[in-house]
Amino acid sequence: MAITLQAYLVPEALIFGMDAETSEEVIRNLCGKLMYAGYVRGAFVEGVLARERVQPTGLPLEGKYNAAIPHTDVDQVIKPGIAMATLARPVLFRNMVNPEKEVPVQLVFLLALDQPKSQIEMLQQVSHVLQNPELVEQLMHARNLFQVRETLRKA
Repeated sequence: MAITLQAYLVPEALIFGMDAETSEEVIRNLCGKLMYAGYVRGAFVEGVLARERVQPTGLPLEGKYNAAIPHTDVDQVIKPGIAMATLARPVLFRNMVNPEKEVPVQLVFLLALDQPKSQIEMLQQVSHVLQNPELVEQLMHARNLFQVRETLRKA
């Protein structure tokens, strides 16, 4: 059975209306939540930041909001989980397709998966959700785990 995005959301790692200045601050905050909840090791955050420098994850979307999907190799993951944040105001992430450009992002899914195959599958699921401006809008207005899961169920 395929893993589902809503099944891997970590309730302790959902942040609504995060006030952040930089993409690094967003990543550190989400990684800290996953580490505190026992999903990743301490070096996970540095792995995510290093990967983001080489392979950025900012994604321009159709609609009002853009997203980012930071992640890294599986070796620092204790158990699989996904953190999510909606941002109070846009934060610049470098563009996944054109790293020379920046994307103002307000929705972030941080993946902590322990199998390379599951990472690919989850990236596909997240991308599927992000291609639907209505779902993105609903996620941006969600204020709790139930609302996020209900929105993702529609994907």
